Amino acid sequence: MLRVRCLRGGSRGAEAVHYIGSRLGRTLTGWVQRTFQSTQAATASSRNSCAADDKATDPLPKDCPVSSYNEWDPLEEVIVGRAENACVPPFTVEVKANTYEKYWPFYQKHGGHYFPKDHLKKAVTEIEEMCNILKMEGVTVRRPDPIDWSLKYKTPDFESTGLYGAMPRDILIVVGNEIIEAPMAWRARFFEYRAYRSIIKDYFHRGAKWTTAPKPTMADKLYDENYPIHSVEDRHKLAAQGKFVTTEFEPCFDAADFIRAGRDIFAQRSQIDLFKKAGWTIVTPPIPVIPDDHPLWMSSKWLSMNVLMLDEKRVMVDANEVPIQKMFEKLGINTIKVNIRNANSLGGGFHCWTCDVRRRGTLQSYFD
Repeated sequence: MLRVRCLRGGSRGAEAVHYIGSRLGRTLTGWVQRTFQSTQAATASSRNSCAADDKATDPLPKDCPVSSYNEWDPLEEVIVGRAENACVPPFTVEVKANTYEKYWPFYQKHGGHYFPKDHLKKAVTEIEEMCNILKMEGVTVRRPDPIDWSLKYKTPDFESTGLYGAMPRDILIVVGNEIIEAPMAWRARFFEYRAYRSIIKDYFHRGAKWTTAPKPTMADKLYDENYPIHSVEDRHKLAAQGKFVTTEFEPCFDAADFIRAGRDIFAQRSQIDLFKKAGWTIVTPPIPVIPDDHPLWMSSKWLSMNVLMLDEKRVMVDANEVPIQKMFEKLGINTIKVNIRNANSLGGGFHCWTCDVRRRGTLQSYFD
């Protein structure tokens, strides 16, 4: 049995938990009272099926290409995003609500155009090196298809340009042998799934389950056009009150809203006391050392915490963040140092830039 820990959130929290819970068909704790019917790709033939359709907890055959239950079992295969052709999203209300006010003029000026070419070139080089290091550590690396994200598209409800195929963690989550494709919450990310379809179809044809969440129309009613945000401080205060830029008009969420811990899946914010009661040690991370003048168009300095566990004793960390390297080493975890500082500017660290497809391990409970 899998459990979804339901925590406070708006459309990216409440609706997401309704959907994930309904897909998994397991016990939900918290305040969820309804579920949304999902659309699911047809399952593979019984000969290649990794597990019975109605049992996500069955043992998986050794030849299953997709299998991952947590964030720390030994990593065997991973999808790593691409910085190529990354495009500044139009300055819409949902973009404004999720970025820092000092960068709003940047979005207003460059929305719909590529991020600075020199910066992108450096980011591409950094991610290529990251992929090489992962391969040297024995991990199979898959990459999304390159797409020109500057092309304008139009639906009956809105028009936009794209963003990028850089952060697979936002759009994909693996639970056991099932890949769940998130619907996303930004109009600039509506068609982001296209970069990953060839990879997902390959896994599907080899026996993995593949589920796509209902696609929102992203019509005006999905967003609070009068969302009262003037600074990042406003965003924190509004979030603490349970107020978000997305409404409950239709389900929308990013896959990164969820963290897997065996039989428990955490949605949105977690509560420290829950981990303490389960016997977990809470570690306070050191202050990041990234310079103030380094552009972080879509994130904060705390990307220093955004790491990728290769197993319980190996972690991929930023080569520039010496304090957090020392923190992990003090905990007995070996650090694999990689520089992705320019890639950080696009909104993610190692965890965001990846989606772990296969980890060597079994479904367990870490909170009982």
